[in-house]
Amino acid sequence: MSSFTPRAPSDDQKFILDHIIGYSEIAATPAFSEAGPEITEAMLGAAARICDEVVAPVNRNGDLFPARLENGVLRSSPGFDTAFRAIAEGGLIGLSASAEFGGMGLPHTLATCVNEMLAGACLALQLNPLLTQGQVEALEHHASAELKALYLPKLNSGEWSGTMNLTEPQAGTDVGALRTKALANADGSYAITGQKIFITWGDSDLVSNVCHLVLARLPDAPAGTKGISLFLVPKYLPDADGNPGTANSLRVVSLEHKLGIHGSPTCVMEFSDATGWLVDAPGKGMAAMFTMMNNARLGVGMQGVGLAETALQAATAYARDRIQGKTPDGSPGIIGHADVRRILAEARAELFSARVIGLGCAKAIDMARATGDAHWKARAALLTPIAKSYGTDTGIAIADAALQIHGGMGYIEETGAAQYLRDIRITAIYEGTNGIQAMDLVGRKLVDSGEAALRMIHEIQTDAREARTSLPELADPLWQAAEALREATEAMLAAEMNDRFAGASAYLRAFALVLGGDAHLRAALADPSRLALARVMIRRLLPQHEALLAAAGEPAAVLYAALPA
Repeated sequence: MSSFTPRAPSDDQKFILDHIIGYSEIAATPAFSEAGPEITEAMLGAAARICDEVVAPVNRNGDLFPARLENGVLRSSPGFDTAFRAIAEGGLIGLSASAEFGGMGLPHTLATCVNEMLAGACLALQLNPLLTQGQVEALEHHASAELKALYLPKLNSGEWSGTMNLTEPQAGTDVGALRTKALANADGSYAITGQKIFITWGDSDLVSNVCHLVLARLPDAPAGTKGISLFLVPKYLPDADGNPGTANSLRVVSLEHKLGIHGSPTCVMEFSDATGWLVDAPGKGMAAMFTMMNNARLGVGMQGVGLAETALQAATAYARDRIQGKTPDGSPGIIGHADVRRILAEARAELFSARVIGLGCAKAIDMARATGDAHWKARAALLTPIAKSYGTDTGIAIADAALQIHGGMGYIEETGAAQYLRDIRITAIYEGTNGIQAMDLVGRKLVDSGEAALRMIHEIQTDAREARTSLPELADPLWQAAEALREATEAMLAAEMNDRFAGASAYLRAFALVLGGDAHLRAALADPSRLALARVMIRRLLPQHEALLAAAGEPAAVLYAALPA
């Protein structure tokens, strides 16, 4: 087993909050006036200690000793119980939830930093509180006062956990094809019947109750997504005192055998006239679920960033220790070889870019919530698919590069390098595949005639113009790349929708690279020691935008002709 010990990236996060995204603007709002520098420093420090000292040490257990089902009882990986309790008792689950229901009421940006650290420490375990946080968000916005009062305090404290039940064997991305049924009971509850698959942490022995949000269809509901309603279905029905009582009529049929995240039980769930309560109005299920999914998509993007950070730290440590041939700079380890240094430097540059994009998205979510400003809401919507897709694509590429740095030893399970790649691979798939994210970006997120995108591009060009005197070698190519992105955005707006979809993934990556270039320019201006890494991003990686935008402009007909159905 590898002796490498990861460290949470709280210092880099703090630098980004202070110097890149303007976190002080969040703290200046009445809604988050208590989230000043002292609170921020304390929360990031406490979370880093929990991750480094308690959570990270159990990560390998999750891989070697997966969650298992014994006679219908879920058994978690060794040490997960202790680590989960540290997360819950540290207040990390309800960090951004409403104080009215036991949360801390802090900005989502801080919660995003903490969730990134947790994902880097142990992704399989972090999925549990992440799903609970999403359920809390959905219930805060859509549930009745009675449901909020009963469920939210226990979810925020970590006494109970939450799940999201969308997918069925015949209904994946096409959620409207689901068949799970809901029938009204005389007491105002509903009887839920159906089967769901791919349910993350669908059961848990870490908590006393598991609360399922289940999409189902009422009798005579219209076809498609308009006929879908959302129900809260607990594993145990709360008694008169709000404690877990009678077992509900639901069960885990089986656990999936997966490529990675073995410590996270992925369940096939069966509901047989299980008792549930309607969340929001009939037919409003997708709207309520998307409240949960939108922030979860950002959360998944930051999972990619967090686990990539750990993989990159491991690869860098190995490259410093591994001796293989004489190096040009005299370094004892392979880090002295130019190509190894290239891999590590480019990975570090893109990781920083992805982290800034994710935290910038989180800031927009906070500012939209605090101010009600439509500009911030549009920015959050625009950045969400970029943060999710670029964060996870970058994370997978870095985990793959980290294994490559380890060479043959990376392919050997003892080093742990293979686990990073196996664990992170799912992030590009769940919560909406990255292809879906790209289509969302060029489709729904440009319906404002590209106003949010063009505004952001204009801001990047303004940054570049202002930096031309001090850092022309970085400012000029960034301005040119932003101009090319502006032209490509206008071309995308004029294109037919399927032609947009054909170029969507290339367009999204080009957009992310330009955003990353701006992040590095700002970093170099704030701290000259970051200039070298900014050069890597802007001089070596940003030029990819030209090829990407050329591909983004190619019509869909070319693809269909190349590969007939």
